[in-house]
Amino acid sequence: MELDNTTRRTRKTKKTSKKRLNKWLRSGISGLAGAMAVTVLHETVRRFYPNAPRMDILGMRAIAKGLRYAGQTPPDDDQLHTLSLLGDIVSNGLYYSFSGGGKMALWRGTILGAAAGVGGVVLPGPMGLGVAPSARTKETQALTIGYYLVAGVVAGAVAKWLRKVKV
Repeated sequence: MELDNTTRRTRKTKKTSKKRLNKWLRSGISGLAGAMAVTVLHETVRRFYPNAPRMDILGMRAIAKGLRYAGQTPPDDDQLHTLSLLGDIVSNGLYYSFSGGGKMALWRGTILGAAAGVGGVVLPGPMGLGVAPSARTKETQALTIGYYLVAGVVAGAVAKWLRKVKV
């Protein structure tokens, strides 16, 4: 009984496929990237440019006001500044994570950034935090909107890039 050479094995060895990152993880990473972008931009420009927006001061005022309302004494300015930066990174990270990880992430990030910038100019006054840090001049207002817009674009671009990354 002779084996026929025409009967070959037709199955190929199955390769391990690489998977995309989880959608929630992509959103979180892109949100963190946007938050880091706006925080680094704020902190860098404020050291060199006198008309730069001072969103860190708004954060410090908000923390101090909340602590006073709760009957606590606010910490010194250095600790308040550190807490403000941490709060900015966490809250902006959560906010920019809404750009998502889908096909429209770049557009969503851009819209979220523009909305955050306008909110950064308009909302501090009615919230009792003062208007000077983010809206004292037209230039400061434009920079505030621009910073948050850049952060939204960064978050959306990172989300779009992470969509292609496979692990």
